Amino acid sequence: MLTSVVEAPRRRDRPAYRNFAVTVARVERLTPTFVNVTFTGDDLADFGTAGLDQRVKVVLPLASNGFASFPDGLDWYTTWRELPGEQRNPFRTYTVRAVRPEQLEVDIVFACHGDVGPASTWAGRAEPGDEIVLIGPDEFGAGRTAGIDWRPGEVDTLLLAGDETATPAICAILESLPADASGAAFLEVPESGDRLEVRAPAGVEVRWLARDGAAGAVEAHTSAEHGSLLAPAVRDWVVRHLADLGVTRAGTDESAAALAAAERDDLPDTPLWDVPDGHSLDGACYAWLAGEASVITGLRRFLVREAGLDRRQVAFMGYWRRGRAELE
Repeated sequence: MLTSVVEAPRRRDRPAYRNFAVTVARVERLTPTFVNVTFTGDDLADFGTAGLDQRVKVVLPLASNGFASFPDGLDWYTTWRELPGEQRNPFRTYTVRAVRPEQLEVDIVFACHGDVGPASTWAGRAEPGDEIVLIGPDEFGAGRTAGIDWRPGEVDTLLLAGDETATPAICAILESLPADASGAAFLEVPESGDRLEVRAPAGVEVRWLARDGAAGAVEAHTSAEHGSLLAPAVRDWVVRHLADLGVTRAGTDESAAALAAAERDDLPDTPLWDVPDGHSLDGACYAWLAGEASVITGLRRFLVREAGLDRRQVAFMGYWRRGRAELE
């Protein structure tokens, strides 16, 4: 009883997300594309441990003054927007791969694609001792799960699909599933050597789709376009499996109409994001889709309009748009 009395006000008084000043402890090249960076810092004892697809901001240093001008506090973003351009630290959104508070460590896996963006450039050159700022969940904050969109209800089967930007989140989700979970996960990656080690329940099929066309341990094809492997693989699986679970077109007109209205409201410079409130509808299937916005939009449209899922059974996240940097 004493613990609950002490912890309750502590949770109320702590922000859901806040700044964590950290340094690089280790850098491990996992595959040609993926780099795992382990961060450390005394403050990470209080970093949130909810896991799954927990989103954080990775704030990068300015060459001129590091993090001297980066604001702290609950309203950091508004203050950051008001700074002169040369004083704004760039940042990007990532998902947490692992948290070890007892060791004061957080792992984030970066998909590196050369010096074509600030985060990819930084991760490709990161070394132990480099300073960084993470904006992430406080374990003792009341809203520490605010950045998590994996919210399945009571469903029979699970469907996860994404490209390399969603791969770390999918791997974290797979390793959190109960042993009796069933379904499939589709991960489209740049190269055949980009398969990551991941633990998944025996009933969840994990398929790696490599765009480079090389033969090997990963399923390979010849096209290099984002989504050219992911979309047909998901469609084929859905056609073969959801009919057996009783998913039909019946009764989905209202959900399809709501989806069409939402898509009409989508703007080219806004994030595409639509997840069920609370948890998804109970039923045959829950789908979690993340990656390039146009690809994921097409898959969501297929699942709702053609496959018969209710819109409230699909979590949809456009992590990035082809030809556009993350909005800051």
